[in-house]
Amino acid sequence: MSNPSRDARAVIVGAGVVGLACAVELLDRGVSVALHERASSIGGRACSWFAGGMLAPWCEGESAEEPVVRLGQEAAAWWERQTGEVTRQGTLVVAPSRDQPELRRFGQRTDHFEEVDGEAVARLEPDLAGRFSRGLFFAREAHLDPRRALAALAAKVLAQGGAIHLGSAVEPAELDAETILDCRGLAACEVLPRLRGVRGEMLILKSDEIRLARPVRLLHPRIPLYVVPRADGHFMVGATMIEGGARNRISARSMLELLGAAYALHPAFAEAEIVETGTDARPAFPDNLPRLVRKGRVLHVNGLYRHGFLLSPAMARMAADAVLDPLAKPEMLHDLAA
Repeated sequence: MSNPSRDARAVIVGAGVVGLACAVELLDRGVSVALHERASSIGGRACSWFAGGMLAPWCEGESAEEPVVRLGQEAAAWWERQTGEVTRQGTLVVAPSRDQPELRRFGQRTDHFEEVDGEAVARLEPDLAGRFSRGLFFAREAHLDPRRALAALAAKVLAQGGAIHLGSAVEPAELDAETILDCRGLAACEVLPRLRGVRGEMLILKSDEIRLARPVRLLHPRIPLYVVPRADGHFMVGATMIEGGARNRISARSMLELLGAAYALHPAFAEAEIVETGTDARPAFPDNLPRLVRKGRVLHVNGLYRHGFLLSPAMARMAADAVLDPLAKPEMLHDLAA
């Protein structure tokens, strides 16, 4: 087959969030880049299309390993510099009165927050006034709109002279390039046998009856919820993590739980319009940490689990280090058996 990337020093397969981040990082360092994406549009078949877009390293420390917290602290500044799409309003974590032990447990497992009372919750989010007597405010966290951020990265790749080939379902082994980055997510499971899918489900609701300035996490023993504000009265609602790579439509159970939790945050969500539902399988290794896996000319960048936007900047930085110096040993580099 003809190879439109034959003149590029680095060829990237997969234009989801990590593929685009790697492309921008390499272009910033003077490396010519071409991307191949099997979908006909940016984000069309990427699990990053359904992401929450929370740049919340300290909140993620409640359940994630230490590297996620540390490496994730690079994210907000990187996304701001590369796309200008970042909103820095922090994260608010609350719980109903009956679930206050969940709030205490969350605080014991995280840091970089301020304990706030009901009056402070109301100052931060006036529409939640009187609904929660206590909360945790992570002032240094941020968020972005994933779809706008993906589009901004793609535009930057093109503006810096990179090439993007949409509708190009190629295999890394087919390509002729000095360096190949495999950023296909779960599609790379045949060559990364320990990779598994963790299904996530989300809703986008529209309501003119509630305003939020920042992501709000509502703690619950069974299904913690996050609500992320977007433009024009839209809210992304998510939380589910279901083992398995199936990309079916959202289940009735998950829909009920997400809507019920949203209603518990604020009753106005009962009258909200359901604009969109989405499901996809996020790629994860057994420890839920990402990896760089080098095999010949191919460098696999994969396993970002639920932390795609949070960890892509650090993983792109390390991938670029590995491309520019074959002897480099970035922190997340593993051999194929790992």
